[in-house]
Amino acid sequence: MELKLVRVDFAALETDALILVEAEGHRRPDLEKPLAAIYESGEVGGKFAEFTLVHGVQGFAARRVLIAGSGKPEKFDTAVLRKLAAAAIRFLKGKGVKHAAFAVDDATEANVAAVAEGLAAGGWEPDRLKTEKSKATLVESVGIVVSGSDAADASLDAAFERGRIIGEALNLSRDIAVEPPNKLTPTTLAEHARTMAQAAGLSFEVLDRDRMRQLGMGALLGVAMGSAEPPALIVMHYQPEKPASADRLALIGKGVTFDTGGISIKPSEGMEKMKYDMAAGAAVIGAMQAIARLKPNVAVTGLVPAVENMPGSRAQRPSDIVTSLSGKTIEVNNTDAEGRLILADAITYAKQLGCTHLVDAATLTGAIVVALGHVSSGVFASNDDLLARWMAASEESGERMWHMPLDDEYRELLKTVYADIQNIGGRWGGACSAAMFLKEFAEETPWVHVDVAGTAWLDEASSSLAKGPTGIPLATFVNLALNWR
Repeated sequence: MELKLVRVDFAALETDALILVEAEGHRRPDLEKPLAAIYESGEVGGKFAEFTLVHGVQGFAARRVLIAGSGKPEKFDTAVLRKLAAAAIRFLKGKGVKHAAFAVDDATEANVAAVAEGLAAGGWEPDRLKTEKSKATLVESVGIVVSGSDAADASLDAAFERGRIIGEALNLSRDIAVEPPNKLTPTTLAEHARTMAQAAGLSFEVLDRDRMRQLGMGALLGVAMGSAEPPALIVMHYQPEKPASADRLALIGKGVTFDTGGISIKPSEGMEKMKYDMAAGAAVIGAMQAIARLKPNVAVTGLVPAVENMPGSRAQRPSDIVTSLSGKTIEVNNTDAEGRLILADAITYAKQLGCTHLVDAATLTGAIVVALGHVSSGVFASNDDLLARWMAASEESGERMWHMPLDDEYRELLKTVYADIQNIGGRWGGACSAAMFLKEFAEETPWVHVDVAGTAWLDEASSSLAKGPTGIPLATFVNLALNWR
């Protein structure tokens, strides 16, 4: 779907469908007279994602006008606008609309960027492997229409590009994350990253099994032992021409291309969803594409430890002890707590590469879903300044985050007499003890951990997004880098 920024009086724009935003309890002056009968009938209420499609509206050149309810005015912000743009384009699918336009009434940079990102995200479908696609569902192009005194502002072009680039990166990550595990192995995940990096101009390398052995990545290699598929540690580097500081930000994403649980095998019901255990890794790959195109003034390294967790004859066993890259020994008491093991070595490697600030994201624990449901991602941090930066970036992106506790008492749950640390802390506070495990390897380096187990995937389509991967927390990754000072 092609996106473009259009500077024109939207009433004069000829298109298949013109999208106009209307708040709950309000009537648009430009629609009140031509649609008086519809307003009086109560058909248009302005509730969020409530849509009314009207043909041949007097005073508008568009063949159809779609009135998109934005909800209560006091709750309206760029996050709502972003979701509304996505929902509107999804509503128009199957309506025979090939060319549409979205009128931005308040043409600020933030609003233009939000609409561009939302339209791109809403246009995505998880149907890449279908042999037949209904062409009636396709919207080929959407114009983001700005008019009035603000339309000439050149900064709107940059805002449009920012939103479009983030939206395209989201869709790249979703294209990767939706692939089935027979097609997406650690090796093919690395090839996806390599293709992206070469096109975006990023430095790129992959550490294979032999290199990991030489370095001593026993935690990551232990998880990979049960699979015939070799592991890969994907490393992508972005270097600005004129960095504002010596800081180097690391974005680290869990890349388990399929997770059976290993010897601590999962129940069969729902196991098919474990192909999305690499969604955070896909989000890092997409974020690095956006960062390469948007060119923030901070150096960024993206790392994706990629493995398949299988119960093969060589798989690690509960009670095995592995030596991590940091030199710390880990008692593996549950092989289904594998994400923290591969992240531990990736975190240590990021530090060895000179990264000064660390952010990792992972579909790590079911416990975070119990705590926060599918609404917010859980955030844990060792550094207040980096936490504040992360939360500000998430607010801008519209990706909901909730700060979780990381008290010293959670470390007590990971004590063992046989090794330096064990990889599971028991039933209670599971998301917190998992985060505390990772903190052990971040040590004194400023670090944020984001558990997206409840937010990285939609079991059913919503009004604004298709079923499948959401791309979270890609937009927050990108905004963190863009806002770095």
